Amino acid sequence: MAMGVLGNSLVLVIKVLCRGKFCCHYWLPFINLTLSDLGSALLIISASILAILTGGQKSPWCEVVTLLKFAFITSSIGSIAVLCVQRLIGRTSTKGAIFVVMVTACLASWVTGVVFGSIPIVYAWIRYDPAEILCALFWTSSYSDMLVYILCALSICIFLPFLLIFGCSLLSATGCHFGNSSEEDLSEVTPLLVACYIICYTPFFVSELILLARMDLPPDFLRTLSSLMSYLNCGLNPLIYCSHQEFREAGLALLWTKRKPTSVPVLTAITKYKL
Repeated sequence: MAMGVLGNSLVLVIKVLCRGKFCCHYWLPFINLTLSDLGSALLIISASILAILTGGQKSPWCEVVTLLKFAFITSSIGSIAVLCVQRLIGRTSTKGAIFVVMVTACLASWVTGVVFGSIPIVYAWIRYDPAEILCALFWTSSYSDMLVYILCALSICIFLPFLLIFGCSLLSATGCHFGNSSEEDLSEVTPLLVACYIICYTPFFVSELILLARMDLPPDFLRTLSSLMSYLNCGLNPLIYCSHQEFREAGLALLWTKRKPTSVPVLTAITKYKL
């Protein structure tokens, strides 16, 4: 939680105050991803800590946390997908109609998360799970309802953005670019962001697939691991940004800028000596 809150807050400050000190053409997905990580650290991780201290979560905070959790997950993967697409297209994606499409895609990632997070609340599928350390989904209706919901959620919120990420990353790795963007910028960390997201959210995806394959809940250790790894992703992203040299130097310059001494020597007189 400390890594997520402090790290992402510092990233936002650097992006706002030091924009001229490092090159970042694709600021939209970076800002969207940072806001998602900061919100997750502030609200979701703190909710888990509170649940441990109080022995659970009660309504309506339980439903709010579930809704926010879905929104932050879909926003994160949507931001990474938009970043991969913009990096492939080039700087033409930062202006005109293409940029409007990118903005719409980022907003759509939030909307889809809210929509799919609201459905379990409407059908009262939410209750506290000690293994996940959060409120989770427990289906009380038929298996067909669970099957339809999980398939739709995984297909729209996860599988579609992942196809964009995989396809754009593969094309970028082969040197295929549709735009002329030879200048280096912060988007160089995109492969690290993609790898970190896949590693941290793999336990979550596996647990959902297990739930899809059978009606029993996944093992407790897998549900706990899925929560902890998703929390870890929020704190690792700021470290990934700092792996970029210009961004790191801009942050260090902001934190440790040398101040002028309080007493500055002033020339008051000149004495000449004749030899």
